[in-house]
Amino acid sequence: MSVSPNEEAPRPRAAGNAAPPRLRPLPEGPLLVEGPAEIVMPDGSVVLCERPVMALCTCRRTLRAPFCDTSHRPRTRRRGGGQAREAGAS
Repeated sequence: MSVSPNEEAPRPRAAGNAAPPRLRPLPEGPLLVEGPAEIVMPDGSVVLCERPVMALCTCRRTLRAPFCDTSHRPRTRRRGGGQAREAGAS
């Protein structure tokens, strides 16, 4: 089944009537996981994430691995020592 990136495909049901997590890779960004999912951490521990959507880092710049902290976004510095802002943010 082929679906365009912006089109929602029907979600198949797994055993127990729970839909499997939907994975959506974003260009130049994280991997979005929709639905509850278990994440196996590098140390072998398991984290159950029940958020509606979570973002997993694919750029390896995050300080909260494996979760995205938006470190992949371009940053610009203000003059005068102000906080960094996203490029294009108003």
